[in-house]
Amino acid sequence: MAGNGVLELTSGNFEQEVDNSTTPVLVDLWAAWCGPCRLIGPMVEELAGTYKGKLKVGKLNVDDHPEVAGRFRIMNIPTLLFFKDGREVDRIVGGVPKEELTRRIDTIV
Repeated sequence: MAGNGVLELTSGNFEQEVDNSTTPVLVDLWAAWCGPCRLIGPMVEELAGTYKGKLKVGKLNVDDHPEVAGRFRIMNIPTLLFFKDGREVDRIVGGVPKEELTRRIDTIV
């Protein structure tokens, strides 16, 4: 499901791509059966292009990688996690307008 400059995150590459990233990272936690996830996905992909070079964007399927979802105590999806210097600095649970997502991104880039 990842594309347009969006990384497909897994339990195998999460540490390298997120924990060790010197670039701020937005992680979209989703599942194929989640309707709201399918609604927010295109917005996340669009913003990956908008912030290319300033923000790394990745998607992680919680059904395929439950250990990562458990690490961050994900109870509902979609959940968007914002990382800076390898630490979670913000979180959005559920769908939000593009303007709100852009505002949150602007605070970390």
